[in-house]
Amino acid sequence: MIEEVLPHVYRMEIPLPRNPLRSINSYLIKGQGRFLIIDTGMNREECMSEMTSDLKKLNVDLHKTDFFITHLHADHLGLVSNLATDTSKVYISKLEASIVAMIGEERWKNFGSIYKAHGFSDDELGKIMKALPGRQYSLKHSIKFNTVKEDDVIDIGDYSFRCIETPGHSPCHMCLYEADKKILVSGDHILSKITPNITFWPEIDNPLKEYLASLDKVYPLDVNLVLPGHRHIFSDHKKRITELKKHHQDRLSEVLSALKDGEKNAFQVAPYIKWDIKYSSWELFPSMQKWFAVGETIAHIKYLEGKNLVRQRTKNQQIVFSAI
Repeated sequence: MIEEVLPHVYRMEIPLPRNPLRSINSYLIKGQGRFLIIDTGMNREECMSEMTSDLKKLNVDLHKTDFFITHLHADHLGLVSNLATDTSKVYISKLEASIVAMIGEERWKNFGSIYKAHGFSDDELGKIMKALPGRQYSLKHSIKFNTVKEDDVIDIGDYSFRCIETPGHSPCHMCLYEADKKILVSGDHILSKITPNITFWPEIDNPLKEYLASLDKVYPLDVNLVLPGHRHIFSDHKKRITELKKHHQDRLSEVLSALKDGEKNAFQVAPYIKWDIKYSSWELFPSMQKWFAVGETIAHIKYLEGKNLVRQRTKNQQIVFSAI
Protein backbone atom coordinates (compact mmCIF):
# COMPACT_ATOMS: atom_id res chain seq x y z
CA MET A 1 0.00 0.00 0.00
CA ILE A 2 1.23 3.50 -0.89
CA GLU A 3 0.05 6.72 0.73
CA GLU A 4 1.30 10.23 -0.06
CA VAL A 5 1.47 11.80 3.39
CA LEU A 6 3.15 15.06 2.38
CA PRO A 7 4.29 16.54 -0.94
CA HIS A 8 6.87 14.09 -2.35
CA VAL A 9 6.75 11.97 0.84
CA TYR A 10 5.19 8.51 0.59
CA ARG A 11 4.43 5.85 3.18
CA MET A 12 4.90 2.32 1.87
CA GLU A 13 3.34 -0.34 4.09
CA ILE A 14 5.62 -3.37 3.93
CA PRO A 15 4.11 -6.61 5.32
CA LEU A 16 5.69 -8.58 8.16
CA PRO A 17 4.01 -11.99 7.81
CA ARG A 18 3.34 -14.02 10.96
CA ASN A 19 4.64 -11.16 13.08
CA PRO A 20 2.55 -9.34 15.74
CA LEU A 21 3.68 -6.00 14.29
CA ARG A 22 1.91 -6.93 11.01
CA SER A 23 3.77 -4.39 8.86
CA ILE A 24 6.41 -1.68 8.83
CA ASN A 25 6.17 1.85 7.48
CA SER A 26 8.90 2.53 4.94
CA TYR A 27 9.04 6.14 3.79
CA LEU A 28 10.13 7.35 0.37
CA ILE A 29 11.11 10.97 -0.20
CA LYS A 30 11.54 12.25 -3.74
CA GLY A 31 14.14 14.94 -4.37
CA GLN A 32 15.52 16.56 -7.50
CA GLY A 33 16.97 13.53 -9.26
CA ARG A 34 17.55 11.66 -6.00
CA PHE A 35 15.46 9.51 -3.62
CA LEU A 36 15.69 8.66 0.08
CA ILE A 37 14.13 5.54 1.63
CA ILE A 38 13.74 5.47 5.42
CA ASP A 39 13.72 1.87 6.76
CA THR A 40 13.09 -1.13 4.56
CA GLY A 41 11.44 -4.23 6.04
CA MET A 42 12.91 -7.67 6.65
CA ASN A 43 15.11 -9.62 4.30
CA ARG A 44 12.35 -11.93 3.18
CA GLU A 45 10.48 -12.51 -0.05
CA GLU A 46 7.19 -10.95 1.05
CA CYS A 47 8.90 -7.68 1.97
CA MET A 48 10.96 -7.57 -1.20
CA SER A 49 7.92 -8.23 -3.37
CA GLU A 50 5.91 -5.35 -1.88
CA MET A 51 8.88 -3.00 -1.85
CA THR A 52 9.74 -3.74 -5.49
CA SER A 53 6.12 -3.25 -6.56
CA ASP A 54 5.78 0.05 -4.67
CA LEU A 55 9.07 1.46 -5.96
CA LYS A 56 8.06 0.61 -9.52
CA LYS A 57 4.74 2.46 -9.09
CA LEU A 58 6.62 5.46 -7.71
CA ASN A 59 9.17 5.41 -10.57
CA VAL A 60 12.13 5.05 -8.23
CA ASP A 61 15.59 4.39 -9.66
CA LEU A 62 17.59 2.49 -7.04
CA HIS A 63 20.81 3.73 -8.63
CA LYS A 64 19.72 7.20 -7.51
CA THR A 65 18.50 6.15 -4.06
CA ASP A 66 19.98 6.55 -0.59
CA PHE A 67 18.74 4.94 2.63
CA PHE A 68 18.34 6.01 6.24
CA ILE A 69 18.02 3.25 8.84
CA THR A 70 16.53 4.39 12.15
CA HIS A 71 17.90 1.34 14.00
CA LEU A 72 19.33 -2.13 13.60
CA HIS A 73 16.27 -4.35 14.08
CA ALA A 74 15.72 -6.69 11.15
CA ASP A 75 12.32 -5.23 10.25
CA HIS A 76 13.97 -1.84 9.66
CA LEU A 77 17.39 -2.88 8.37
CA GLY A 78 17.11 -6.34 6.83
CA LEU A 79 16.16 -5.53 3.24
CA VAL A 80 18.62 -2.70 2.65
CA SER A 81 21.44 -4.91 1.39
CA ASN A 82 19.07 -6.21 -1.31
CA LEU A 83 18.15 -2.68 -2.39
CA ALA A 84 21.28 -0.55 -2.06
CA THR A 85 23.45 -0.16 -5.16
CA ASP A 86 27.08 0.86 -5.54
CA THR A 87 25.88 4.46 -5.88
CA SER A 88 23.76 4.40 -2.70
CA LYS A 89 24.58 5.86 0.69
CA VAL A 90 23.16 3.95 3.67
CA TYR A 91 22.94 6.10 6.80
CA ILE A 92 22.86 4.66 10.32
CA SER A 93 24.31 5.64 13.71
CA LYS A 94 27.96 4.80 14.28
CA LEU A 95 27.28 2.62 17.32
CA GLU A 96 24.65 0.53 15.56
CA ALA A 97 26.83 0.16 12.46
CA SER A 98 29.52 -1.33 14.72
CA ILE A 99 27.01 -3.71 16.34
CA VAL A 100 25.70 -4.90 12.96
CA ALA A 101 29.29 -5.58 11.88
CA MET A 102 29.91 -7.91 14.82
CA ILE A 103 26.58 -9.77 14.87
CA GLY A 104 27.23 -13.46 14.48
CA GLU A 105 26.86 -16.81 16.21
CA GLU A 106 29.03 -15.78 19.15
CA ARG A 107 26.77 -12.81 19.93
CA TRP A 108 23.63 -14.96 19.73
CA LYS A 109 25.29 -17.56 21.96
CA ASN A 110 26.08 -14.86 24.54
CA PHE A 111 22.47 -13.66 24.44
CA GLY A 112 21.30 -17.22 25.04
CA SER A 113 23.58 -17.58 28.06
CA ILE A 114 22.32 -14.32 29.54
CA TYR A 115 18.65 -15.25 29.10
CA LYS A 116 19.33 -18.69 30.56
CA ALA A 117 20.75 -17.00 33.66
CA HIS A 118 17.51 -15.02 33.86
CA GLY A 119 15.38 -18.17 33.94
CA PHE A 120 14.89 -19.62 30.46
CA SER A 121 15.15 -23.38 30.01
CA ASP A 122 17.47 -24.91 27.42
CA ASP A 123 14.44 -26.27 25.58
CA GLU A 124 12.74 -22.90 25.31
CA LEU A 125 15.98 -21.19 24.29
CA GLY A 126 16.51 -23.75 21.55
CA LYS A 127 13.15 -22.87 19.99
CA ILE A 128 13.82 -19.16 20.27
CA MET A 129 17.29 -19.21 18.76
CA LYS A 130 15.94 -20.90 15.64
CA ALA A 131 13.16 -18.34 15.21
CA LEU A 132 14.75 -14.98 16.12
CA PRO A 133 14.00 -12.47 13.30
CA GLY A 134 17.46 -10.96 13.73
CA ARG A 135 19.01 -14.30 12.75
CA GLN A 136 16.57 -15.22 10.01
CA TYR A 137 15.73 -11.98 8.25
CA SER A 138 18.55 -9.48 8.66
CA LEU A 139 21.11 -8.40 6.08
CA LYS A 140 21.72 -10.72 3.13
CA HIS A 141 25.36 -9.64 3.12
CA SER A 142 27.55 -7.03 4.79
CA ILE A 143 27.19 -3.45 3.69
CA LYS A 144 29.20 -0.24 3.88
CA PHE A 145 27.42 2.28 6.07
CA ASN A 146 27.66 6.05 6.10
CA THR A 147 27.52 6.73 9.81
CA VAL A 148 25.68 9.75 11.20
CA LYS A 149 25.56 11.37 14.62
CA GLU A 150 23.56 13.90 16.61
CA ASP A 151 22.76 17.09 14.62
CA ASP A 152 24.02 15.76 11.28
CA VAL A 153 21.76 16.94 8.47
CA ILE A 154 20.38 14.96 5.55
CA ASP A 155 18.93 17.06 2.74
CA ILE A 156 16.55 15.59 0.18
CA GLY A 157 14.41 17.70 -2.14
CA ASP A 158 12.46 20.30 -0.15
CA TYR A 159 13.27 18.63 3.15
CA SER A 160 16.20 19.06 5.52
CA PHE A 161 16.30 16.48 8.30
CA ARG A 162 18.34 16.76 11.49
CA CYS A 163 19.51 13.54 13.12
CA ILE A 164 18.52 13.06 16.77
CA GLU A 165 20.02 10.22 18.80
CA THR A 166 17.29 8.55 20.86
CA PRO A 167 18.75 5.46 22.57
CA GLY A 168 16.48 3.09 24.50
CA HIS A 169 14.56 0.93 22.06
CA SER A 170 17.96 0.10 20.59
CA PRO A 171 21.47 1.19 21.64
CA CYS A 172 21.53 4.28 19.38
CA HIS A 173 18.13 4.55 17.73
CA MET A 174 17.93 7.68 15.62
CA CYS A 175 15.02 9.95 14.70
CA LEU A 176 14.88 12.60 11.98
CA TYR A 177 13.43 16.07 12.56
CA GLU A 178 12.42 18.61 9.93
CA ALA A 179 12.09 21.87 11.87
CA ASP A 180 10.62 24.08 9.12
CA LYS A 181 7.88 21.60 8.24
CA LYS A 182 7.54 20.31 11.81
CA ILE A 183 7.94 16.63 10.91
CA LEU A 184 9.34 13.96 13.25
CA VAL A 185 10.35 10.63 11.72
CA SER A 186 10.17 8.63 14.93
CA GLY A 187 11.11 5.09 13.87
CA ASP A 188 10.26 2.89 16.84
CA HIS A 189 11.00 5.58 19.42
CA ILE A 190 7.37 6.75 19.55
CA LEU A 191 4.51 4.68 18.14
CA SER A 192 0.84 5.64 18.16
CA LYS A 193 -1.11 2.60 19.37
CA ILE A 194 1.59 0.18 20.54
CA THR A 195 4.45 0.63 22.98
CA PRO A 196 8.03 0.18 21.76
CA ASN A 197 9.81 -2.79 23.28
CA ILE A 198 12.45 -1.59 25.76
CA THR A 199 14.68 -4.57 26.37
CA PHE A 200 18.07 -5.78 27.52
CA TRP A 201 21.09 -4.66 25.47
CA PRO A 202 24.71 -5.40 26.42
CA GLU A 203 25.61 -1.94 25.08
CA ILE A 204 23.27 -0.07 27.49
CA ASP A 205 23.56 -0.27 31.27
CA ASN A 206 20.05 1.05 31.90
CA PRO A 207 17.93 0.94 28.72
CA LEU A 208 14.69 2.19 30.28
CA LYS A 209 16.47 5.17 31.83
CA GLU A 210 17.95 5.94 28.41
CA TYR A 211 14.55 5.57 26.76
CA LEU A 212 12.75 7.88 29.18
CA ALA A 213 15.52 10.46 28.75
CA SER A 214 15.13 10.17 24.96
CA LEU A 215 11.39 10.79 25.29
CA ASP A 216 12.16 13.93 27.29
CA LYS A 217 14.65 14.95 24.62
CA VAL A 218 12.10 15.06 21.79
CA TYR A 219 9.15 16.29 23.90
CA PRO A 220 9.92 20.04 23.43
CA LEU A 221 10.14 19.78 19.62
CA ASP A 222 7.57 21.66 17.58
CA VAL A 223 5.88 18.79 15.71
CA ASN A 224 2.77 18.73 13.54
CA LEU A 225 3.20 15.25 12.10
CA VAL A 226 4.88 12.09 13.42
CA LEU A 227 5.93 9.43 10.91
CA PRO A 228 6.37 6.25 13.00
CA GLY A 229 7.89 2.91 12.08
CA HIS A 230 4.64 0.99 12.61
CA ARG A 231 0.89 1.58 12.46
CA HIS A 232 -0.73 4.97 12.04
CA ILE A 233 0.75 8.38 11.43
CA PHE A 234 -0.26 10.80 14.20
CA SER A 235 0.12 14.39 15.34
CA ASP A 236 0.22 14.94 19.12
CA HIS A 237 3.62 13.54 20.09
CA LYS A 238 3.53 15.22 23.51
CA LYS A 239 0.33 13.46 24.47
CA ARG A 240 1.74 10.13 23.30
CA ILE A 241 4.98 10.65 25.25
CA THR A 242 2.95 11.31 28.40
CA GLU A 243 1.03 8.06 27.81
CA LEU A 244 4.23 6.09 27.22
CA LYS A 245 5.85 7.38 30.41
CA LYS A 246 2.77 6.42 32.42
CA HIS A 247 2.82 2.96 30.81
CA HIS A 248 6.37 2.37 32.03
CA GLN A 249 5.62 3.69 35.51
CA ASP A 250 2.75 1.21 35.72
CA ARG A 251 5.05 -1.59 34.59
CA LEU A 252 7.65 -0.65 37.18
CA SER A 253 4.96 -0.87 39.85
CA GLU A 254 4.01 -4.35 38.58
CA VAL A 255 7.64 -5.49 38.86
CA LEU A 256 7.93 -4.21 42.42
CA SER A 257 4.65 -5.90 43.31
CA ALA A 258 5.94 -9.19 41.91
CA LEU A 259 9.01 -9.02 44.15
CA LYS A 260 7.16 -8.25 47.38
CA ASP A 261 6.54 -11.89 48.20
CA GLY A 262 10.13 -13.05 47.68
CA GLU A 263 13.02 -13.08 45.25
CA LYS A 264 12.50 -14.18 41.64
CA ASN A 265 14.38 -14.33 38.39
CA ALA A 266 13.20 -12.22 35.46
CA PHE A 267 11.38 -15.17 33.87
CA GLN A 268 9.38 -15.57 37.11
CA VAL A 269 8.64 -11.83 37.34
CA ALA A 270 7.35 -11.54 33.76
CA PRO A 271 3.97 -13.30 34.35
CA TYR A 272 3.05 -10.60 36.88
CA ILE A 273 3.11 -7.93 34.18
CA LYS A 274 0.01 -7.03 32.16
CA TRP A 275 1.15 -7.72 28.62
CA ASP A 276 -0.94 -6.49 25.73
CA ILE A 277 -1.21 -9.89 24.10
CA LYS A 278 -4.18 -12.14 23.31
CA TYR A 279 -3.03 -15.16 25.35
CA SER A 280 -4.85 -15.65 28.65
CA SER A 281 -1.90 -16.98 30.64
CA TRP A 282 1.89 -16.86 30.66
CA GLU A 283 2.08 -20.58 29.96
CA LEU A 284 0.29 -20.04 26.62
CA PHE A 285 2.69 -17.35 25.41
CA PRO A 286 4.73 -18.50 22.40
CA SER A 287 8.42 -18.87 23.21
CA MET A 288 9.34 -15.84 21.11
CA GLN A 289 6.87 -13.61 22.96
CA LYS A 290 8.31 -14.83 26.27
CA TRP A 291 11.76 -13.78 25.00
CA PHE A 292 10.55 -10.21 24.30
CA ALA A 293 8.62 -10.08 27.58
CA VAL A 294 11.56 -11.22 29.69
CA GLY A 295 13.89 -8.80 27.90
CA GLU A 296 11.55 -5.95 28.78
CA THR A 297 11.25 -7.23 32.34
CA ILE A 298 15.05 -7.17 32.69
CA ALA A 299 15.11 -3.56 31.47
CA HIS A 300 12.56 -2.52 34.07
CA ILE A 301 14.37 -4.36 36.85
CA LYS A 302 17.64 -2.64 35.86
CA TYR A 303 15.88 0.71 36.14
CA LEU A 304 14.65 -0.15 39.64
CA GLU A 305 18.15 -1.29 40.59
CA GLY A 306 19.41 2.12 39.52
CA LYS A 307 16.85 3.67 41.88
CA ASN A 308 18.05 1.38 44.73
CA LEU A 309 14.62 -0.25 44.93
CA VAL A 310 15.77 -3.72 43.84
CA ARG A 311 18.91 -5.77 44.46
CA GLN A 312 20.22 -8.79 42.61
CA ARG A 313 22.30 -11.81 43.52
CA THR A 314 23.33 -15.09 41.94
CA LYS A 315 21.68 -18.26 43.22
CA ASN A 316 22.33 -21.68 41.66
CA GLN A 317 23.72 -20.04 38.51
CA GLN A 318 20.54 -17.93 38.20
CA ILE A 319 20.28 -14.16 38.57
CA VAL A 320 17.53 -13.43 41.10
CA PHE A 321 16.07 -10.16 42.35
CA SER A 322 14.43 -8.95 45.52
CA ALA A 323 12.80 -5.70 46.60
CA ILE A 324 14.75 -3.53 49.01
